[in-house]
Amino acid sequence: MDGNGRWAKERHLPRVAGHRAGTANIKHIVRECIAQGVPYLTLYAFSTENWNRPSWEVRGLMRILAEFIDRELRELHADGVHLRHLGELDGVEPFLQTKVRNAIETTRNNTAITVAVAFNYGGRADIVRAVRRMLADGVAPEDLNEQRISEYLYTAGMPDPDLIIRTSGEWRLSNFLIWQAAYSEYWVTPIFWPDFKPEQLRAALNDYCRRERRFGALPES
Repeated sequence: MDGNGRWAKERHLPRVAGHRAGTANIKHIVRECIAQGVPYLTLYAFSTENWNRPSWEVRGLMRILAEFIDRELRELHADGVHLRHLGELDGVEPFLQTKVRNAIETTRNNTAITVAVAFNYGGRADIVRAVRRMLADGVAPEDLNEQRISEYLYTAGMPDPDLIIRTSGEWRLSNFLIWQAAYSEYWVTPIFWPDFKPEQLRAALNDYCRRERRFGALPES
């Protein structure tokens, strides 16, 4: 969900106002995904590198997340959204940890869509954590394969992403699901996240449906 800060700068607003506008946009995209039959949506909300931003901006982001949970959880639950968290809660204020865990527990039996929020998440940290857990569990080298590694990642039980949409015109992965995205399709738009509307989502899905996915093989004749 990139471009919040630049969206605010264009309007001569503080960066936190852009993050607030970006958060308000989430429910529109979630509902459009439900309408389009998308079973899984992952939102990259806060990376492990985002802690390096100014402290006032980090505090603002944490406050906005808490407000979002308080404001939107009831409607998300009513819409059948199953919330998951990807990443660590270490370093997050205890009150916010409680809100995140409560949101996950409240929605755990919902089936309309799974919305995974990558918060304090990094793709490399995800892999390092998986390796450490496998070592701790005594996984033998001969039992190590791609499937086993996937089972130890934050996304265990979820399919790899078919389509990754990058807003704000940036052409990089930014440490997002780097194991899981090995064969994902990409769709990049210059539109900043707060202005990314359901019609842009439909355009991305329509473009994806026209692509031929070969996963490294040749198409069947």
